[in-house]
Amino acid sequence: MKLTLQEIANLVDGSVDGDNFKEIYGLNTLENADLNQISYAVSTKYKDALINSKAGAIIVNEELKEYCNTNAIIVNNVYLAYSILSHKFKQSQDINDLRYGNEFSYTNIRIASSSLIGNNVKIGSKTTIHHNCVIEDNTSIGQDCLIESNVTIQQGSIIGNNCIIASGVVIGSEGFGNARDIDKKWSPIAHLGNVCIGNNVSIGANTTIDRGSISNTEIHDGVKIDNLIHIAHNVIIGENTAIAAKTGIAGSTKIGKRCMIGGAVGIVGHLKITDDVVINATSTVNRNISKPGIYTGFMPIMLHSEWKKVGMWVSKLDKIANFMKIKLKNIR
Repeated sequence: MKLTLQEIANLVDGSVDGDNFKEIYGLNTLENADLNQISYAVSTKYKDALINSKAGAIIVNEELKEYCNTNAIIVNNVYLAYSILSHKFKQSQDINDLRYGNEFSYTNIRIASSSLIGNNVKIGSKTTIHHNCVIEDNTSIGQDCLIESNVTIQQGSIIGNNCIIASGVVIGSEGFGNARDIDKKWSPIAHLGNVCIGNNVSIGANTTIDRGSISNTEIHDGVKIDNLIHIAHNVIIGENTAIAAKTGIAGSTKIGKRCMIGGAVGIVGHLKITDDVVINATSTVNRNISKPGIYTGFMPIMLHSEWKKVGMWVSKLDKIANFMKIKLKNIR
């Protein structure tokens, strides 16, 4: 798939500032894009990456145009334009329908007859794939892996050596990314990245790991993931981290090495958690954690009648604090 900048501008209702005939072959992040790729920037938060980007073109609004040192496509709604363009490039990835059958030859590998294997799939020796699994095109599975029944590994995913993937796992599913148009309707974003899983990783039953939006979702060596966990797009989990059941990790969060995350923890997106952090069960993490240690973020359980009283005071804490500041100021 290739598009000129003028074709892209027509597609996203924008205007070209630069070479209208410049050809673009794909999407990438500001940091990783090359001269044949296009990227986007949505706010001044990305100003430095925008200034230093080597992309062939960048989608920006008028406010960010001055920081763009390459070809630009100027639009009113950058995120919506990215949403539209993502589907255009995804079409080129999906152009071949999945074709299943026995058109492969593997040695020293056990694959149940009920499982479906796509095209250009690489599977290492001594790997076992149980019943009713779907392994889509262009995936790679390493040596000595165990893939239990009813697992779906979607196209382009990479699994390392000596991994255990329990029943019902979905790897490489489309992430939850949407942009709003002028009518407040949602426009889904096509996810063009993959999932990359390292060596010696175990993934529990019915866990889902979304593919990256542009760059990859990464699960590094030695990570242990329990049942019923959701890992969103572009999450990075460092080596030898363990995560207990029912935890949800929102998009683009980076978790360090050797962390321990308890059950039913909720982690907000775009956060950074350093190495050697312990997060107690049912906590909510809504800020960066830059110092190793044990963290807890929840209210203790109590009778609902008591909670109503406590909740009332919690909602008034800012007013109480301001009142105390005024009182102290008057005393002085």
